[in-house]
Amino acid sequence: MEKVALEHVRNIGIMAHIDAGKTTTTERILYYTGRVHRMGEVHDGAATMDWMDQEKERGITITSAATTCFWNGHRINIIDTPGHVDFTVEVERSLRVLDGAIAVFCAVGGVEPQSETVWRQADRYRVPRIAFVNKMDRTGADFYNVLNMMKERLGANPAPIVLPIGAGDLYTGLVDLVNMRAILYVDEYGRHFEYSDIPNDMQEEAEKWRRQLLEEIASYDEHLMDKYLAGVTITGEEFKLAIRKACIDGTLVPTLCGAAFKNKGVQRLLDAVVDYLPSPSEVGAVLGYDVVSRKPVEREPTDDAPFSALAFKIMTDPYVGRLTFFRVYSGQVKTGDFILNANTGKRERVGRL
Repeated sequence: MEKVALEHVRNIGIMAHIDAGKTTTTERILYYTGRVHRMGEVHDGAATMDWMDQEKERGITITSAATTCFWNGHRINIIDTPGHVDFTVEVERSLRVLDGAIAVFCAVGGVEPQSETVWRQADRYRVPRIAFVNKMDRTGADFYNVLNMMKERLGANPAPIVLPIGAGDLYTGLVDLVNMRAILYVDEYGRHFEYSDIPNDMQEEAEKWRRQLLEEIASYDEHLMDKYLAGVTITGEEFKLAIRKACIDGTLVPTLCGAAFKNKGVQRLLDAVVDYLPSPSEVGAVLGYDVVSRKPVEREPTDDAPFSALAFKIMTDPYVGRLTFFRVYSGQVKTGDFILNANTGKRERVGRL
C-alpha cells in the first residue's frame, strides 16, 4: 500500500440511523476515490461494504466493514458501521478506534432515535464529527429543519458550510459558504458540476449564513476575531483552518448536504473529510496500561514509539480464514513480528498483513 505521511491519514467512520443512506454514501465515496469502478447499490445486494449474506438479503449493514481509499493525496481509512438499533454494540466497538466520523442524516426524517444513540456514543469517545444531510432530492427534504433537530435533540452545534439550492425535484446544487460560490450540477445524476456565481435570489441568505459562520468560528480563533472586528477580509483558507480547529476541539460540527444516490455532494463531502477531520497526529497520545505493572502508559502516534494497537473486529473469510482488524496507535508492525496479547499475556506471531 502507498505510504502516506501521518498528517495525511484520516481514520473515519460513517454512522447514521437506518435508511439515512449511509451505505449508499459510502459506496459513492469509494467510487469517486477510485476504490471501486462500479457503484454498488443496497437495493440490489451489491454494496461493497455489505459483505455478509444477511446484509445483502436485508439491505442493511449489520457488522462494521473497513476499507481504504485515497483523495487529494490523503489516505482515508473508512469503517461503515451498522445503523440498525439491534447492532449498537458493533457501533460502540468501532467508535473506539476512530479519529473522526461522518454523521449521515435523512433530509426528510432528520434526527431519529438511533441517531441520538450513536451520537452519544461518539460524544463518549470525543470523536470529532462532520454531518451530511442526505436525500435532499426527496419530497419533503428540509435542510434547515435537520439543523434545528441536531441542536434540540443532540445538543450539537451544527455549522453549515454549504446551503442547498432548492430541494426535492428542484435540488440543483450547493452554495459554498467558505469560498462564496455556487456549485451547480449539470446533469440529473450529479456526475458533473460547475462553479458559478451565487444565484441572485440566494445572495442575501448566503451572506447571512456566512456571517453567522464567521462569528461562530471567530469566537474560537483570536487572530480571526481581530481581523473580523477590524473589518479585514477573511480568506477561504483562513476559514478552513478555523473551522478545522473548532471541529477537532468538538465545539462545532461542519454540516453539508447532498443526495448520495444521485451522486450530489459526495465530492464536497470528501473535501470536508480532508479539510476538517483530524489526522492521528492531531488526536495525540493514547492512554493504556502496562501488562506487567498495570501502571498507566501513554503512547505517542509516532513510528519510533513501541508498538501498540487495539483489535476491534474479528472476521472469518472462507478463503483466507480468520482476519483481525486492529487500529495501530503507535510504532510499526510487519509480517512475522511477535506481539503481546494483553488479554492472554501471550506472545502471538503476526501472519499476513
